[in-house]
Amino acid sequence: MATITKKDLVDRIAESTSCKRVLVKKVIQQFLDEIIRELGKKNRLEFRDFGVFEVRDRAARLAQNPKTMEKVRVPRKRTVKFKVGRLMKDRLSLDEDPVGAPKERPAVRSASMSEAPAVLSVPHAAQSG
Repeated sequence: MATITKKDLVDRIAESTSCKRVLVKKVIQQFLDEIIRELGKKNRLEFRDFGVFEVRDRAARLAQNPKTMEKVRVPRKRTVKFKVGRLMKDRLSLDEDPVGAPKERPAVRSASMSEAPAVLSVPHAAQSG
């Protein structure tokens, strides 16, 4: 897994569109600024098939410091919720590899009562990483 920066994306887009890097950077920054501006107004941003950004208000609450067990007041705050759209959900599916081609599923054989149980693959979420 790698960290991709805004600069990396600007370089990729500039190369693939033959646009000047400076122009691509300006457009991307303007796009991000507009997202922040609209979320600041509590507007919902919907990008069809990509996802939806929404502002949520979190109520003040009483929490507990796990080290000291001391009660701590957490003030109310605003946060941004992102709901994944269809295309991203499909791309992130565990049944596909990073380039989108479906993986072959291993054959599962059933064990008879006299045999030891068949070993099945561990679900992705349960694997240690």
